[in-house]
Amino acid sequence: QVQLVESGGGLVQPGGSLRLSCAASGFTLGAKTIGWFRQAPGKEREGVSCINSSGRNTGYHNSVKGRFTISRDYAKNTVYLQMDSLKPEDTAVYYCAAADVWSWNWNNERLYAYWGQGTQVTVSS
Repeated sequence: QVQLVESGGGLVQPGGSLRLSCAASGFTLGAKTIGWFRQAPGKEREGVSCINSSGRNTGYHNSVKGRFTISRDYAKNTVYLQMDSLKPEDTAVYYCAAADVWSWNWNNERLYAYWGQGTQVTVSS
C-alpha cells in the first residue's frame, strides 16, 4: 500500500523553527519528485517547495525563499522541510506529495499522484 505520512507540525512562536518530515511506505521516495504544499483556512492550497529525485533541482514559493529548505535522506526514505523564521502567515496544514516526474511548473498539483494527510503548523504568540 502506497502511503505518505507527514510529521513534525505543531505550535511555534513567530521567528521560531520547525522541521517537517515526509516518510513513505510502499514505494521508494528517492525515485520521486516530492513537493510540499500548504492550505490555510479559507485559502486555496499552494505549492511551498519541491525537490526532484536526484536532489539537484529544487523550487520554492517566493514567500518562503531564504527561510525554508527542502532536503532528502535516501537512507531513511524521507524528505524534510526545514522551516526557519516562521511567520503567522505560514500557519496552514502542510502536505507532502509525490510525482513521477520533475517539472519547473512543480506547483501544479496535477503532477502529483500521491498525497499525505497533512500536518498542522500554527505560528502564533
